[in-house]
Amino acid sequence: MKKIRINLIIAIVASMWCIQIPLQAQVAPDELSFIRKGVRRLIFDPDQSIRLAGLDPGKIIGLPVMHPINHYSEVQAALAIQGDQLYIRSEGESQTGVWFGGFNPFATYTLDLTSSSGTGAIGFEFTSADRENLLLITAGFTDSLLTGVHLKIRKGYELVRSEAIDVNLSGEEKTKGRLILQMLGSGFIMYMEDQGLPKVIGQSDFSNYLDLRKKEFIHTFQSRLFVHLEDAQLAISKVEMAISTGVGQADIRAITYENGEPFLELGRLWYTMSIRGRALPHHLQGVFSMHPAVFDLRLEGIIVFDRKDGLLRNEIASHVFYDRKDKVWRGLTTGFSAYANPIEKKQLLAIESTRDPRFGFSVMHAEPFGMVGDIEDPHILYDAEAKKWRMLTCENQEGYKAILLESDHWNRGYQKIAGPVEHNSTGTSMQKIGEQWYCFSGSSEREIFIYTYPHLKEAGTLSMDLTPWNESSGSRVWPNVVQLPEGYPVRYVALMMDRFNFPGMIGPHWSYGALYLYHAR
Repeated sequence: MKKIRINLIIAIVASMWCIQIPLQAQVAPDELSFIRKGVRRLIFDPDQSIRLAGLDPGKIIGLPVMHPINHYSEVQAALAIQGDQLYIRSEGESQTGVWFGGFNPFATYTLDLTSSSGTGAIGFEFTSADRENLLLITAGFTDSLLTGVHLKIRKGYELVRSEAIDVNLSGEEKTKGRLILQMLGSGFIMYMEDQGLPKVIGQSDFSNYLDLRKKEFIHTFQSRLFVHLEDAQLAISKVEMAISTGVGQADIRAITYENGEPFLELGRLWYTMSIRGRALPHHLQGVFSMHPAVFDLRLEGIIVFDRKDGLLRNEIASHVFYDRKDKVWRGLTTGFSAYANPIEKKQLLAIESTRDPRFGFSVMHAEPFGMVGDIEDPHILYDAEAKKWRMLTCENQEGYKAILLESDHWNRGYQKIAGPVEHNSTGTSMQKIGEQWYCFSGSSEREIFIYTYPHLKEAGTLSMDLTPWNESSGSRVWPNVVQLPEGYPVRYVALMMDRFNFPGMIGPHWSYGALYLYHAR
């Protein structure tokens, strides 16, 4: 009998200990301590570029066939390859176009200029074979000095715009190094890079004159090196058209499965981030991957969006998920491309693709679903317990405030069930901590707020040793907390950005930021 009692006591104690395990394992998110592990800002990083086309003089055999030459003037410039340089020389005034690739209005075009003498201009020409429609962006020079930046637009054979667009020029800039043209769908920025950061030397918008997001232009336009010489000579070592990292990255969102769990492949997390240009609507939806323990960020591609209206649009602040039940990629994005057209309205869009959109240049179908207004940063998951799709987003109600909505369908019929919260909100996201879901939000209040799911009751703030802001910078970052499965050397990862804008851009711009990696156990 005594033995039975002892065994019974042991069994009771053991069962109580087992019951306590999940309670002990459950950690409150405000009890986690996130420690910064690294920081980096990708600025036209050559190691991250995804090449689309180019001209490499050291690897050309048969220049006129590989890179057809167009002469636009009676005087024809002479072109010759010597070693790894392309020399273009003209006695008299000449205009020349050298083909190097197709056309993509979201690509970055770079030109490595070795030397220049005389007077002229060099840049990029985007046009169809008949030159009926044309966009020409050039940097002028006299000997080795930069003299200005010029934009020319022709539509239907008619000249609709011709003007100087240079900024920040002191008269002492050299035409040596990399000339960088960052195309941004409806606008562009031109930089000159020699030493240190690239310097902004020109910027403009052009969609009201010639909207190069139209599919017809993407399919029919060609890209050419354009050279205008007046008794002058140039030496060029390389021309390249590529998908690039831009000048900063922001709006970081982990790609997930339909239930909100992080999408892990080859041991890597996959993210959507906005590749920054200048203002809105100038950013691009980039896709990056990273092994969470080593901070090896890798640009994998960009996504643009097709609303079946003849345009490919550069929306951002997307959440992409893989729906395992229907075996399709889906998600939500924010229609910031509306800012390129005064009559369009900003709204959330439902996005879908049967093809994996993570790599190279991808297009996802996009449709409005009634979420029109100043609404941003959507995050979606299917709650199997509630048998509902849940969306956390932020809406401008005297400042952006987090709200939670639900629907029987992933792409329509959402009704608000919680919020708005009291605090300013940005980068709203839902994530499991232990076995419980929570909602996270950046803010303008120098805090990252934590809320209960699905009621959006305040549950504390996130603890970080070194925040991605200081007293003089903005703090509306994206928290982007991810819980990793067993087997990784760290349990929780947070990848955030700062809000330091790139120097030299004129007018309002949102050209931040650097990327910050945090770990918590």
